[in-house]
Amino acid sequence: MLAQTAQEIQQACGDNPSLVCRQVFQWTGSEAWADAADRFLVPPLHILLIVLVAYIANRLVRRSIRRLTSRIVDSGANGTLGAIRNHTPNVLLTTGSMSVRAAARAQTLGLVLRSIATTVIWTIAVIMILGELGVALGPLIAGAGIAGVALGFGAQSLVKDFLSGIFMLIEDQYGVGDLIDAGVATGTVEDITLRTTQVRDTSGTIWYIPNGTILRVGNMSQDWARAVLDVEVTADTDLARALGAVKAVADELWEDPVWSPRILEEPDVLGVERIGPTGITLRTLVKTRPAEQFKVMRELRRRVCDAFRELDIHLAGPVP
Repeated sequence: MLAQTAQEIQQACGDNPSLVCRQVFQWTGSEAWADAADRFLVPPLHILLIVLVAYIANRLVRRSIRRLTSRIVDSGANGTLGAIRNHTPNVLLTTGSMSVRAAARAQTLGLVLRSIATTVIWTIAVIMILGELGVALGPLIAGAGIAGVALGFGAQSLVKDFLSGIFMLIEDQYGVGDLIDAGVATGTVEDITLRTTQVRDTSGTIWYIPNGTILRVGNMSQDWARAVLDVEVTADTDLARALGAVKAVADELWEDPVWSPRILEEPDVLGVERIGPTGITLRTLVKTRPAEQFKVMRELRRRVCDAFRELDIHLAGPVP
């Protein structure tokens, strides 16, 4: 009897009978009802299961990406960089701007990665649903593969720009408002997308730089900066007197209530940097807040010129 029942189920539902077909056949004993249930109930149930699994997987992946991006951003505050910030004079970069920038990075990274994950998961789900509907997937996948290869060759620079933009955000190489040297242009970052970086130089020109073309970037606005002042005096100058004058001017600038918030440490007058045919170069270093080094250098140059004029110390000129 069991063998006869199994044979009947196989005849009604095929070699691999579904649970729905078997149950309907056992309940009704009708091959027509079992075949109808197998045709009209099993595919929708499979499709519903695929959609449900894709939805759950998408939610879990998006939640994982959100946690991952938060950890990437928080690593800067908890790691070596955070220790440097915490021990920097004047509590450098502990303001809310850093947290705002970190939040913006996390939001951008999370948005991109979640979009990619959602696209991949639902693309797989759609392909599986098409298979349940009886669509031949072989030609479709082959055509998609050929189109993908062609698109990959045609959009290499675009993909490179996007990947470079993602890694730039992850590594926090620069942000909006930073002063950078991107090789092809130097200026202030006004906008960042995954494809391009907009930099406005000192002349007011705005440069649109594809992220994939930036081979190296120098950020002059991260953590701290340094003003380097080289003053060239004549060969017959009393060096001790000239160095003392530069040191006095630098210390005066450091103690000035207007300029002291921009200067992090006591200025360091290194001494003689070069001896050349036109004169002797004296070097001074001043550690400043990010992007403040240029203003400090300009003010320091002005004050040094005034001090040298009062002390009758002559700057070196061209060889006659």
